Amino acid sequence: MITDENLKELWSKFYTEHGFKKIDGYSIIPENDPTVLFTTAGMHPLVPYLLGEPHPSGNKIFDVQRCIRTNDIDSVGDDWHLTCFEMLGNWFLGKCPKEEMIKLSYEFLTSPDYLGLKKENLATTVFAGDETAPRDDETYNAWKNCGINQVFFLGKEDNWWALGGGVGPCGPDSEMFLDTGKPKCCEECSPACDCGKYVEIWNDVFMQYNVKGVGEQAQKLERPNIDTGMGLERTVAILNNAKSVYDTGCLKQVIDFINDHAKAGYKESEKATRYYRIITDHIRSSVFILGDIRGIVPSNVGQGYILRRFIRRAINCARYIGLDSSLFANIADLYVDKYGKYYDDIASKRNFIKDELLKEVDKFSKAIEEGHKEFEKVILGIEKHKQFALQKGETVENKISGKAVFRLYDTFGFPFELTKELAEERGYSVDEKEFEEKYKEHQEKSRQAAAGQFKGGLADSSKQSAYLHTATHLLLAALQNKYGKEVKQRGSNITPERLRFDFNLDHKMTKEELDEIEYFVNDAISKAIPVTCEILNLEEAKKSGAEGIFGNKYGQEVKVYTIGEISKEICGGPHAENTSNLHHFKIIKEESSSSGIRRIKAILD
Repeated sequence: MITDENLKELWSKFYTEHGFKKIDGYSIIPENDPTVLFTTAGMHPLVPYLLGEPHPSGNKIFDVQRCIRTNDIDSVGDDWHLTCFEMLGNWFLGKCPKEEMIKLSYEFLTSPDYLGLKKENLATTVFAGDETAPRDDETYNAWKNCGINQVFFLGKEDNWWALGGGVGPCGPDSEMFLDTGKPKCCEECSPACDCGKYVEIWNDVFMQYNVKGVGEQAQKLERPNIDTGMGLERTVAILNNAKSVYDTGCLKQVIDFINDHAKAGYKESEKATRYYRIITDHIRSSVFILGDIRGIVPSNVGQGYILRRFIRRAINCARYIGLDSSLFANIADLYVDKYGKYYDDIASKRNFIKDELLKEVDKFSKAIEEGHKEFEKVILGIEKHKQFALQKGETVENKISGKAVFRLYDTFGFPFELTKELAEERGYSVDEKEFEEKYKEHQEKSRQAAAGQFKGGLADSSKQSAYLHTATHLLLAALQNKYGKEVKQRGSNITPERLRFDFNLDHKMTKEELDEIEYFVNDAISKAIPVTCEILNLEEAKKSGAEGIFGNKYGQEVKVYTIGEISKEICGGPHAENTSNLHHFKIIKEESSSSGIRRIKAILD
């Protein structure tokens, strides 16, 4: 039986032996990125290097990256979907040796020293070509030369990778599948089918092209790249012939723990099975977010909102299977024991993680009480409306509108199932169709808010964004000058128009304090200080005094940006060349971000 630990070790051994350099995984919270809430894939933090910026560790690298994806949250509970997972990745930066990558992929999959899969049980897919880009014959021939018989040409919907919106770096990909041995569903059966015959285990992306506008012809990139991604949990499940990702590793351990403490058994019903899996997944996601170095806590906005949604959804599921939600702290212990070995920030925040989980359990209990009161107001409103209608000789259906049900859900966190249950007890029905419409509308707005192209740390690669990035360094220096070195960055969000900077502070800043901070930054700007960059060994960077709470994310070699005697930070860039480029710094707002975290919004004018 192969475990996730085994697979990580094999991945590291294989790519190290083939001349790739290991880099540490990045924070699960993207730095300065306004377009996505979480790190969604291994390549996400590496976009600046995929776009041409030299990586400190060279052009052949690999890692294990923790990821959070919320677009499939409603699918969690089935056999395969997770919101939190680890991704094995490797990259060729600045070149695209397809045949070499295919041979590496084949060797890792089939060598008895690694995964030891039989080539007869493998199938691969290749881009079939269209009016924007040619058929990928090179990849097809490479797989055939390896001895793979099942190689399928598929269209862009299956074998093409691009940034959000389809504009920017892009290219064909080649996906690898395990043939389960099930009979074909039809003559045209291929890995594009959902029949279950083929299960994906790996993906090689060849970023050879760039699209400047929607529908335009793809142009060859001057610096092409290769990006690969293998989902750890899914691959472990497939290699062990497991029917579900929840039947392996720590996920199974948590399922077993819940089964020992819940009133409803794990596979007692489809609904119970789904609730078990949602709790297992959502508490793991919560542990990863709470355990992140960026200091995210439950709130009503951004990452904090998603975290709150994870925890409260798990509480709802616990209620229906008869599980005491205070046991989430015990589940968190199981995850910290497991992942704390790999992620120091999770290990060091064990008590914080458990405390925040239990705080949210308590807050949600109070929210449920408020929801009950609002529910009664809804009922009272309908009863009054019925009385007026009766006086006019009209009748009113005993039904709660979907709009009212959604308001209870969205504003008060009152679960739909609970509203329906209470309504039925009072002789009412609920308009489920209208609720679903409101819910889908809300989902679409959320997706649009989080969608878009990402280019690493910044919203774009414009000079203005780079200048505002430099301004955040000066702002942190000003805050530390005022309040001490214990003040640290807790997140930032930069667009070409403004910066948003989160930091720890125990009080609301006065106008006088804000004026001092503004003066400090503008004084540095007026001195026209050069902004320099050097690549240092991580330990050298730390010894030099560089700020580095995110310092483990680039591996052993890091970029250090220095602004005279004022600021020295480990950072991926890009930045202004001189502080004088910034012209003038102005704070437009100071507010609370979450408990103990303040937020400054500022512009350059």
